[in-house]
Amino acid sequence: MPVKKQSKQDRGADARPDKSVRARVLRAAMQTFMERGYTESSTLAIATRAKVSKRELYVLFGSKEAMLAACITERAERMRLPREVPPARTREEFAKLLAHFGALSLREICQPPVLAVFRLAISEATRSPEVARTLDTAGRQSSHSSLNGVLAQAQAAGLIEKGKVEEMAEEFMGLLWGDLILSLLLRVREAPSAREIDRRAENAAGAWLRMHGPPATT
Repeated sequence: MPVKKQSKQDRGADARPDKSVRARVLRAAMQTFMERGYTESSTLAIATRAKVSKRELYVLFGSKEAMLAACITERAERMRLPREVPPARTREEFAKLLAHFGALSLREICQPPVLAVFRLAISEATRSPEVARTLDTAGRQSSHSSLNGVLAQAQAAGLIEKGKVEEMAEEFMGLLWGDLILSLLLRVREAPSAREIDRRAENAAGAWLRMHGPPATT
């Protein structure tokens, strides 16, 4: 019986990494980083924990820093608004959208694994400054770019005044967080409840909108 040749499409499908293996490696990487610190975490220890070969690990990620970036990026993606959310048409709709984004951000960052990454970056600041750089690039900047898009959309719709959306985003995040993240990192308070998160996000959105009215008419 003749052997059926694989099509290019079939070979491409076989070459794609198994999502479950990728998820297992990322989970093993974060657990190892948390236990040993980034510097002391070897790719061999991560591969052993994930039950994959070092070759498989490098095929998936290429380096230990790439694994850390993937872990952080995966969490940051959860802070983006879904693509199907329609743009706001009124200030009231925009206030709800802004509060929704704020609550999404708060809920994700208050998760213990995310706070653990922040603590890791702080503890490794001297020995491995790339951890903090990765957190800033793959985490903070990624989530802020989503907020920048929301603000730019509101400007285009004439709902808020013109200005630098990057600076406006920083203002909103400052109102949203206050000293909460510092208190959480220091473990001097518990993570806020779902109701408290929603209230905090609504208050931040309201305060921000009072600072940034619609464009002045001439």
